[in-house]
Amino acid sequence: MLLGRVVGDVVATFKDSSYAGKKILWVQPLDLAGRPKGDAMITLDVVGAGSGEKVLVVQEGGSAQMVCGVKGPSPIGSAIVAIVDEVESP
Repeated sequence: MLLGRVVGDVVATFKDSSYAGKKILWVQPLDLAGRPKGDAMITLDVVGAGSGEKVLVVQEGGSAQMVCGVKGPSPIGSAIVAIVDEVESP
């Protein structure tokens, strides 16, 4: 699981049926201080996140498919599972 910030939308005219009804978003991974960490990634949104929001992303395909409600094989590899209100680092 990683912390990230939504930095953009992805629009796809044709997509796999398992993506139906879900937004596809660009997410920039962040470190605990909120600084960009690594490359931005494409992920599915199942919680209604919007541009600029901090989010938690699950990157394991099986878990992502489960939270997206998909049964059986699917090309879903990551999903936004929470909108983060606050981060307290140790």
